[in-house]
Amino acid sequence: MPYVITQACVDVMDKSCMEECPVDCIYEGDRMLYIQPDECVECGRCEPVCPQISIFHHEDLPEGSQGAERVNAEFFALGTPPLGSPGGARKVGRVGHDHPEVGT
Repeated sequence: MPYVITQACVDVMDKSCMEECPVDCIYEGDRMLYIQPDECVECGRCEPVCPQISIFHHEDLPEGSQGAERVNAEFFALGTPPLGSPGGARKVGRVGHDHPEVGT
């Protein structure tokens, strides 16, 4: 998984990262954004535009945020049916749920 969005995004969702992403791999949950690990091309354009400093390369996650890598990956396996790798957030729109660890 190249880039990861951490819990710092919860209830903020600025979406500057979505606008900057050239492959449209950042998806919108109810309270947080998520990067689809299979679609991310590791360009890094999302990281510097995030005003919350919530996006990190998976190898650079700050202490206490290592679980974010798993949360981002699992988000796409959850739901009925699972979201999987749909190939573009714009065509999917707001997903309507979050990973259970994000809470309500």
